[in-house]
Amino acid sequence: MPSMSPQSDPTLSEQQTPIYQGRRRRLNLALLTAVNLLPLLGVLFFDWDVGALIILYWSENLVLGAYNILKMASVGGLTAVFPSLFFLLHYGAFCAVHGFFILSLLFDVPPAFGDDPPWPLFLVFLQMLLDVIEQVFALAPTEWFIAFVGLLISHGYSFVSNFLIGDERASATVNGLMAAPYKRIVILHVTIIAGGFAIMSLGQPLFLLIVLVGLKTSIDIGLHVREHKQARRTDQ
Repeated sequence: MPSMSPQSDPTLSEQQTPIYQGRRRRLNLALLTAVNLLPLLGVLFFDWDVGALIILYWSENLVLGAYNILKMASVGGLTAVFPSLFFLLHYGAFCAVHGFFILSLLFDVPPAFGDDPPWPLFLVFLQMLLDVIEQVFALAPTEWFIAFVGLLISHGYSFVSNFLIGDERASATVNGLMAAPYKRIVILHVTIIAGGFAIMSLGQPLFLLIVLVGLKTSIDIGLHVREHKQARRTDQ
């Protein structure tokens, strides 16, 4: 009688194959796509320019960072307090410099600390981040906040469905989570910023703004699937 290998056992294969599919995958991708298309409405009906698009995409980094701290706390509990504080300082500094660069080159309005004295040591980067956030919210169109709330909902749903309800938390580590957001930022924002400056040099035609939204959506979906494809629980 021939023996049945793990690959030929459909039940074992379903349980152990590192795939990301089923209803959970479909709902995640549908919500992710819908939220990514909100900026398209801004471009078509509210005259958003490339600056509005890029500061929205920058603000998504803040959403990712906030949920990443929740992931770290969920995995490590009290032992994640110090790593979370370190991540807040390091990731906050990264986002602050990134935002400073965007505001300086796209809007020619670099953040300033005003009359407030600089915060001590590395806390100055958090001070810079808060100032960048203030500038971004001041420059953003009114409808921009709807898209920002959509990002909160989309990433929040992914956090609950994939990390808390799904089994991603079981294999996650605090140290691994500390590095996770940077991969997405580097891949996505190098492409987006390069495309944004190319569009500005051509006078920001509507067609290219739509292409930029489509490019970001495509990259985002690809990064999302790659990130979660190792989830081992398949929804029925």
